[in-house]
Amino acid sequence: MLLSDRVMSVKPSGVRKIFDLASKVKNPVNLSIGEPDFDIPDAIKQEGIRWIQAGFNKYTPSGGIPELREKILHNLKGKGIICDDVIITAGVTGGLLLALMVTLNPSDEIIIPDPCFVLYEYQVELLGGKPVFIDTYPDFTIKEEALRNAITDRTRAILINSPNNPTGMVCSRAELEMVAAVAREKDLLVFSDDIYDRFMYGDISQQAYLGQLYEKTLTFGGFSKTWGMTGWRIGYVAGPKEVIQCMITMQQYVFSSINSFAQKAGLFALDYNVDSLIEGYKRKRDLIYEGLKDKYNVVKPEGAYFIFPEVPGGDGDTFVEKALEKNLFIIPGSVFSRRKSHIRISFAASEENLLKGIEILRNMA
Repeated sequence: MLLSDRVMSVKPSGVRKIFDLASKVKNPVNLSIGEPDFDIPDAIKQEGIRWIQAGFNKYTPSGGIPELREKILHNLKGKGIICDDVIITAGVTGGLLLALMVTLNPSDEIIIPDPCFVLYEYQVELLGGKPVFIDTYPDFTIKEEALRNAITDRTRAILINSPNNPTGMVCSRAELEMVAAVAREKDLLVFSDDIYDRFMYGDISQQAYLGQLYEKTLTFGGFSKTWGMTGWRIGYVAGPKEVIQCMITMQQYVFSSINSFAQKAGLFALDYNVDSLIEGYKRKRDLIYEGLKDKYNVVKPEGAYFIFPEVPGGDGDTFVEKALEKNLFIIPGSVFSRRKSHIRISFAASEENLLKGIEILRNMA
């Protein structure tokens, strides 16, 4: 046996499988992509190029360049988020891995609402922990009874992603206050994945963050979604100084340091307004929801750029296979959930492709 037990327990990502298939098809109607369909704004690209040409291409401090850390900390505190320190990470993915490495012991449990981003489960398992899922169907809200029933003496943290991938749902302030109250009562950590926080389609004045409500929250964010910088792999984690400092130490041995010029570009991006780009996503959300709601059982997404309808017959895996035959690329809900009754559709696409996708989906229904 040349391979570890660890890798043998991990199956390839169902999302990546669809991406690979789509790359081999000419002109697919691709509504599977989990990244913005706009490019990094030119001004941000030019800022990155400027620092490359200036020779800023070496290792940086393991916690990230000080000026970026300070600015993110200042911005988060300006939103009322409780945090003492910040680490710059290789996207939220890298940040979550580091956070789990410094807080999770073997057999510790992390509570995760289902459906959820596929990465959460496997990162927990790779580190010897146990993901414990709480069902949020049919409206994708977190119920207090389900949360409390999931807690055991091995529970270490609760992981919340709002706006949510794959459902597009946004936790209400009441939900977040409930999670914070339960976490405080049980003395648990909370991981709050806020990567889609700029993609909100309701009343922005009502937006709430777990980090505003509970002092033992790790707030995860980044530049991949808001500024289209997915390939530059730059994110951050903010929270209690004790945890962040341990993550910086761990980063020395895991990632060493983070992309140098991307950090400088990220510093510039924090002052670059992308409201006009994101406003277009509300129109796309409305377009696909209105196009599907009379044919599918579907909850209207309030954030991110995903919609998660239930398919006729309740077999999302088979439905996706049939959609592939019609040149439509979407993701089976079973990639994100213990159930396979739904599909994830990304509306991070051109309106032309969305209209084509809606037509195919309506015909399939």
